[in-house]
Amino acid sequence: MKTFNEGAAADTAATLTASQTVFPILLALSFSHLLNDTMQSLIPSIYPMVKDSFHLSFSQIGLITFTFQVSASVFQPLVGSYTDKRPQPYALAIGMCFTLLGLVSLSMASSFNIVLLSVGLIGIGSAVFHPEASRVARMASGGRHGMAQSLFQVGGNAGSSLGPLLAALILLPYGRFQIIWFSLVALLAIIILSWVGGWYKQNLARNVVKKAGSAVRQDTHLSKGKVVFAITILLLLIFSKYIYMSSISSYFTFYLIDKFGVSIQSSQIYLFAFLFAVAAGTFIGGPVGDRIGRKYVIWISILGAAPFALLLPYVNLFWTGVLSCIIGLILSSAFSAILVYAQELIPGKVGMIAGLFFGFAFGIAGIGSAILGSLADQTSIEYVFRICSFLPLIGLLTGFLPNLEKKKV
Repeated sequence: MKTFNEGAAADTAATLTASQTVFPILLALSFSHLLNDTMQSLIPSIYPMVKDSFHLSFSQIGLITFTFQVSASVFQPLVGSYTDKRPQPYALAIGMCFTLLGLVSLSMASSFNIVLLSVGLIGIGSAVFHPEASRVARMASGGRHGMAQSLFQVGGNAGSSLGPLLAALILLPYGRFQIIWFSLVALLAIIILSWVGGWYKQNLARNVVKKAGSAVRQDTHLSKGKVVFAITILLLLIFSKYIYMSSISSYFTFYLIDKFGVSIQSSQIYLFAFLFAVAAGTFIGGPVGDRIGRKYVIWISILGAAPFALLLPYVNLFWTGVLSCIIGLILSSAFSAILVYAQELIPGKVGMIAGLFFGFAFGIAGIGSAILGSLADQTSIEYVFRICSFLPLIGLLTGFLPNLEKKKV
């Protein structure tokens, strides 16, 4: 049994440990996020192949995205809320096993229904990964929450940018079955996440210390009604961001092929450039938010992309490539700032908030993709891009968010 002095020393050590940034864990999470999202990004990257081989409509392409995104979104708040109360250190590795099964199934899919089942399994893996990895990133942040979330997010966005490039280099020349090789990537991620789970299990005291700190900060919080209002605005901002991002990630290749007559491989390179810009922008948002305030980053990110988004449908191929990269760079800096802002609004619910926002982002992107695919069938891809160009204007709602920095003591 511990003496009083030993217990006090242990508490002091836990507090000191919680104030230190654990970069090996953050880098492991970022790299795992890269691996996870590289595998997920193969799904939209093979759409032109799947569309031809199974003779699909744009509505069916949208249904694939819808199935993946909804399976990824529905479970995320549930996973986050459950693990807020009952931490599961090895959930990350277990979730990646679902992704592994989905990849193997997708590589051998012989029908549209099997494709849907496969992407659903990959979505479940994502539903476990994102809220839990976000929680561990916050635990390892040492108080630099924006930086930690950005470092975590940049891995994912870098992975998303690799999907189209790998599709152009490997899948398009050699066929969809080559997805099977990416199961090795899933196995590597399982090994890394098992190590992260071991660290998580040994450092649960960090979570206790952070919850205690959150309870102290709660005195500075807004009324319940204002918190709900602020969360609603943040979700509307996520709506505008992710519907627009979904229009690019799911249909940009088709837009370029239809409007400019580029090859499938060339269209994948343009998509890679956009997603690479997204990765770069993600890394900028969090640290800048730590310095100048998250509300200002949200302002600049979502509303700042509006002029370029409005121009995009009316320019030539060169400027389409340039503007898409500018939009990706600006728009992507918002998510880390939005997530940390929301976690500061409701302290002590890190997993639930991460699950809610990741889940909502995935779900709204899936629903949006399905609706946009149906709209493209009825009109044209170019018309879809013109309609979506107005979405960043929703960023004007940022003006209604309270300035949390002013409330800090």
